[in-house]
Amino acid sequence: MDDEPTCGKGLAANAVLPARLADLIAALAQVLEVHMKALDPADGNARAEHEAYQKLARQGRTAATQLQALSTDMLGYRALPMGRHDPGAMASREPFEAFDRFVRVEEELLQVLQDRLKQDRGMLLQMERAHRGGGAS
Repeated sequence: MDDEPTCGKGLAANAVLPARLADLIAALAQVLEVHMKALDPADGNARAEHEAYQKLARQGRTAATQLQALSTDMLGYRALPMGRHDPGAMASREPFEAFDRFVRVEEELLQVLQDRLKQDRGMLLQMERAHRGGGAS
């Protein structure tokens, strides 16, 4: 039965998490890189900001690459055959606590993203108005 759940299928199903996080971090790095073009190199504060953004964008690109590799590897284990599991270990408190923490972190991330999305949509609207009003070409 191909629709029988396995740990490999679970890994593959969860591969979307690091993939979407990779996309998000890569997009953040791009925002930083584009912002750097607006900085005046004659200004000392702008040079410091440029250095900070350059470092953070580089770190973001590295993190995004690593997250994408994690996603790809997780997808690659889809056909991993189901190994024997110790039912006692699976029914112990530790797997429950680990998965409970995972779900709580998912909920926290969702809230952070929802809050940021409201702010970011507002900023995007302001940018769009400025662009249409001749503030950018």
